[in-house]
Amino acid sequence: MSTVKRDTNLSYNCWLGYRKIKNKDLLIEYKKAFSCISVFGETKTIDAALYELKYGISKMLGKTPRIAGSESSGGINIGLVDRFDILSSKEINDIGDEGFIIKNHDKRIIITGKTGRGILYGVFTFLRLMQLERPVSSMNVIDNPVNMLRMVNQWDNMDGTIERGYAGNSIFYRNNNFVRSKKRIRDYARLLASVGINGIVLNNVNVHHYETRMITKTFLPKVAALADIFREYGITVFLSVNYASPVEIGGLPTADPLDTAVREWWSGTVKEIYSYIPDFGGFLVKADSEYRPGPFTYGRNHAEGANMLASVLKPFNGIVIWRCFVYNCLQDWRDRETDRAKAAYDNFMPLDGEFLDNVILQIKNGPMDFQVREPVSPLFGGLKKTNQMLELQITQEYTGQQKHVCYLVPQWKEVLDFDTYSKGEGSTVKRIISGRVYPQKYCGIAAVSNIGDDETWTGHILAQANLYGYGRLAWNPDMDMNGITDEWIILTFSDHPTVVKNIKSILLNSWRTYENYTSPLGIGWMVNPGHHYGPSVDGYEYSKWGTYHRADCFGIGVDRTVKGTGYTAQYHKRNADMYDNIESCPEELLLFFHRVPYNYRLKSGKTLIQHIYDTHFEGVEQVREFKSKWLSLKDLIDPERFEHVLDRLNTQIEDAIEWRDVVNTYFYRKSGIPDEKGRKIY
Repeated sequence: MSTVKRDTNLSYNCWLGYRKIKNKDLLIEYKKAFSCISVFGETKTIDAALYELKYGISKMLGKTPRIAGSESSGGINIGLVDRFDILSSKEINDIGDEGFIIKNHDKRIIITGKTGRGILYGVFTFLRLMQLERPVSSMNVIDNPVNMLRMVNQWDNMDGTIERGYAGNSIFYRNNNFVRSKKRIRDYARLLASVGINGIVLNNVNVHHYETRMITKTFLPKVAALADIFREYGITVFLSVNYASPVEIGGLPTADPLDTAVREWWSGTVKEIYSYIPDFGGFLVKADSEYRPGPFTYGRNHAEGANMLASVLKPFNGIVIWRCFVYNCLQDWRDRETDRAKAAYDNFMPLDGEFLDNVILQIKNGPMDFQVREPVSPLFGGLKKTNQMLELQITQEYTGQQKHVCYLVPQWKEVLDFDTYSKGEGSTVKRIISGRVYPQKYCGIAAVSNIGDDETWTGHILAQANLYGYGRLAWNPDMDMNGITDEWIILTFSDHPTVVKNIKSILLNSWRTYENYTSPLGIGWMVNPGHHYGPSVDGYEYSKWGTYHRADCFGIGVDRTVKGTGYTAQYHKRNADMYDNIESCPEELLLFFHRVPYNYRLKSGKTLIQHIYDTHFEGVEQVREFKSKWLSLKDLIDPERFEHVLDRLNTQIEDAIEWRDVVNTYFYRKSGIPDEKGRKIY
């Protein structure tokens, strides 16, 4: 594991670097207002809040505030709401268990909540306002998280590797054991809590032999040690489990969820877990997909499988998060009716209402697999009687693997704002997953983490913006992406107008740029099998029966209309009709829903083939423009981070050229139609 000194390493500090306040008048005001801190309450989470407050203020003001023994007539007061009689009943009623109040009153700043977790979130918000150099008079905030569960899923393996990890090795595990030093894990907890994350799954959903043993006495004390760290920062620990654990480590001949011995084995295991971790969150399960074991082996369905686990967790207030990423990877792709996109809906819609109330279905944002462009999964708006949460991928598996800058907040905003029309207009994904459309006992949002032991945490400093942006959207999906982006840039680099303008331009244009030089119009994939990096137009893993995109000399795309695979029928009528008609289908998803001839004219007036050529050339030039914008910041950013990002941009330019040439050459040879602009296509 890399060794870092947190106070001086800008790459490692991410958005918690806390630069000294530059505005001299504001610095004087802050020093006067924040010279001391009074604390009411002695929980470990309040202690963590106090530590963060002292650390942040001392970095920004150059002076450590003193700790007052009792309530001060000035300074900062932190504690639970019942310690402050100046709060109105309305203010108290306006916050939930994780909400907070920052109140400027009578020369005091009060940071309070109903729980230590709320106070911690209030402290991090207060420090953010300080670094953004907001005047003391404006520090009045009442805020609550919109989503109940705000989680990250680690895909870390106990051998130290990370599946789909692009930032080094695991910060948790080495050589099939837990790491000894926990400092970096604590700093990760700080980063997550600072953006409101309240849950973490500690291991890969693809549970291998050693991870299966994490629920045994051998490793539970070590899991408990991590839970102690995350608990201080308001984060609940979950584990991924192998559905076949009763066979793998329990010595039973079956994992049939309806078998009494299987249920008793899980009941004993769960009881033991809670003896080590009383506030353990529960299990994340990937079953019956990509060769993972599950209830299908025994002729049982997903509800029967999930409910067995949920029933043994329920007495401890634990939950089962059951992933909806299920499909048969051995499907015959020669069959025109075969469509992996339909799999999740086909598997889970017939079971709506059959899951226990402590089961949550975790649904990927799209029906496929985190492609650069997909429609929203029709399970959102389809399911009406089942707890559900959205799954995103922060780690850039199909979007440049943290070698390319690809800021995903704009993509996520489109997903969250998508209207399913499930219960009339306004039935957006963000309202469904927060329980505002259909009643849900548990709901929320999860995302696959993008961190590793790289000194930068994410392998590409600009990829830190994805982790920050995810946390902010998980807290409040209505947040404006411009505001989120500005925050991250200012907190991470500086508020210099040129720095903010240029980095913001790079970030906000990067997703579309990546799409331009990789896969056109929603077709997806076209990457090297296995590792998913670099162009391979026919490279879809399960393509032995033919290419996924089905391109030939006449056209490209998959007919998913009611006359094709029938996938469009999984949406509510307004969206189904929109996608089913080639004229109304959004062009960025045209090839996902329709098979289109190369000479088809888009709304721009270009033919489909010319659009493919043009966007791939444009994508390369856009990355070159990113580099130009970055070069202009040479004297405004520290040399280490400047050179780091410049190196990544040089790699991105080279890769974008390769993508352009491979994809354009492929379609030129398929179609036989030359570029109208006479550019060289090999």
